[in-house]
Formats: sequence, C-alpha cells, structure tokens
Amino acid sequence: MEKIVRPYKSEDCIEIIKLFYDTVHTVNLKDYNSAQLDVWAPEEIDVDMWDKSLSSNHTVVVEINGLTVGFGNLDDTGYFDRLFVHKDFQGQGVATIIANELEKYAQQNGITVVTTEASITARPFFEKRGYRIIKKQSVERKGQTLTNFVMEKRLDK
Repeated sequence: MEKIVRPYKSEDCIEIIKLFYDTVHTVNLKDYNSAQLDVWAPEEIDVDMWDKSLSSNHTVVVEINGLTVGFGNLDDTGYFDRLFVHKDFQGQGVATIIANELEKYAQQNGITVVTTEASITARPFFEKRGYRIIKKQSVERKGQTLTNFVMEKRLDK
C-alpha cells in the first residue's frame, strides 16, 4: 500500500469533510459524548468555508489506492489547525506522515514554534512527537463543553 502525500485541491473538500465527520464520530467517541461530537462535527458543514480555510493554509492530503485517508493543515503563524485520519486507517502511520510534512514545511518557512489545540484523543500522539501542554482548556460550543489542550513544539532545537 503506497501512501501518496500531496497538496490539497478544492475537489477534495467534500471527501475530506466526510472523513472529518466519520472520524470524529467514531474515533473520538471514546473521549467525548455524542452531544459534544455533534457540535464538534455537525452533519451540516459549510463546504465553502472549509474549502477557503484549507486552500488558504498549507494543507496536505494522504491517499492510499486513490482513497483519501488523512489530511492536516498549518497556517503561516505555525498553528497546526487540523489533523484527521480515516477511521479505518488509524495506527498505520498516516498522522505521522502528515505531521512530519507540516513540521518540515514550518521549518522551511522559518516557523520555529508550532502550536495546536489537541483533543483528548490526539493528545498522546502530539506528546510522543515532543509537543508540550501549555494549558488545558474547556471550549464551549452551542451549549456543549469540549476539553482540549493547547500544545506547542519548538522546531529550532
């Protein structure tokens, strides 16, 4: 199974939103309840807004046999906004490929500190990569409180 890493294209948006929704509602179910997941990844997602966000940041997509199995993006300030891997491809190194690619991009563009807001589910992945917790936070969305962690990694070491 060859993994192809490539830049995001607008044609990817619908498939990426489906991957995001399915992943959040299956993988994150162990750490968040269904009401929390519904506000995090609602059924109705603004495709144009997502496409604009993904297009305006450095976004990479990983494909296996033509199937999109993961994506992630980083903005120009070093904020690691999204990292999601298809529910059927967890634990196969896809997230590592994406994170490596985005951190390499950051270094090539003079970004020395990468920050993220990691879910409870993603926290161990980021900790293994050398990210440290700056603070635990509770984010309120439509009456639901979601816990996540502001984390950072210095790339200039």
